[in-house]
Amino acid sequence: MTFTYPAVFRRKEDGTYEGFFPDLQGCVAKGETLDECINDAIEAERTWLWIELTEEEDADLPFISDHDDLVLQEGDIVRNIEVILHLQEGNFD
Repeated sequence: MTFTYPAVFRRKEDGTYEGFFPDLQGCVAKGETLDECINDAIEAERTWLWIELTEEEDADLPFISDHDDLVLQEGDIVRNIEVILHLQEGNFD
């Protein structure tokens, strides 16, 4: 299955980046560069979804926010981050 959620990236004062997924509570990323932060966000989203689908008794994936509904600060960068999880009978990988 393919999952796509928007992520918001911000450049910090020290020049590094941090990112978060408004729809995925506690799902965050960081990196020395924007590309590193995006790569970290991909792994963070994959891990968040994996845990939700495999370890939560009542897996409940949140709705996907529209970009126009996001509360942004000046300079924020929004990217849709897509991950693929292969779901097999009784097995997630």
